[in-house]
Amino acid sequence: MTAYEPPGGPGTEVFDAVVLAGGAARRLGGTDKPAVRVGGRALLDRVLSACAGAARTVVVAGPRPTARPVLWAREEPPGGGPLAALGAGLRRTTAPYVVVLSADLPFLDEETVRRLLDALLADQGPADGVLVTDPDGRDQPLVAAYRAGSLRRELARLAVEHDGLTGLPLRRLTAALRLTRITDPLASFDCDTWDDIAAARARIREHGHVLDEWISAVKDELGIDLDVDITELLDLARDAAHSVARPAAPLTTFLIGYAAAQAGGGPEAVTEAARKASALALRWADEATSEAASEAKAEAAPDATPHSGPGVGQDTGPAAG
Repeated sequence: MTAYEPPGGPGTEVFDAVVLAGGAARRLGGTDKPAVRVGGRALLDRVLSACAGAARTVVVAGPRPTARPVLWAREEPPGGGPLAALGAGLRRTTAPYVVVLSADLPFLDEETVRRLLDALLADQGPADGVLVTDPDGRDQPLVAAYRAGSLRRELARLAVEHDGLTGLPLRRLTAALRLTRITDPLASFDCDTWDDIAAARARIREHGHVLDEWISAVKDELGIDLDVDITELLDLARDAAHSVARPAAPLTTFLIGYAAAQAGGGPEAVTEAARKASALALRWADEATSEAASEAKAEAAPDATPHSGPGVGQDTGPAAG
């Protein structure tokens, strides 16, 4: 089966996302956990970036500014627990598949969301859902993809049996569903304590993570939804710095962005602008190298200036005299 692509791709299934963001955060002293920043971005915004491919995203919480547009929902009464919140969010969805997420997952990304959907679509059971397990093998039902019909069926049953969903634990739902599992220790990392927050903040600044984190943060801050080849741009910046001058690197990358915007934007426009600038930088370097080689060759050539003794302009044969 073809891997899942965001809505609009050929042969793909549309999905919605429900993000639960209204918990009490008691272990954080009642702090507004979804607003806590990791890598300069609110935890909620990081999760919204991971489910950017959703046809619609519903956040169950009180409305607040977010980096991406969302629909808001609220369980009645507020604070009724995760099942009541899920029921409220699900009522605002229409897609056949729904990704259900908590708002405290700093390392969740689009790749994990795609893996969940791929596994759900590939299951011939069919499974009602696919969820992530943490490093200890525990199920994480709020890092999962479900068939929306299955969720509605079981939530309705539970509401009838218990005269509503308020206060019911998630395990009442998951115990009634046919679930498969994938392992993703990083995506399942959630921030329940300040130690968790500190660990997440430290990790994104480690070598090998910081650049991707920074680019993602800048794109969110500027409202840019654009995937670009970071390696390609870094190679261009290196060529500009080495072939021209160090200040040429940031100036050139700025001009690449401006040229791509003038061309209508999109990854293709960035790639084409970067290709042209890279070719120019290489021509610039070749020209400088050729000129330096010519100068070195001229300096190494025999001196053609007349001088005393046998040489140009002097007779050396027997008739001289």
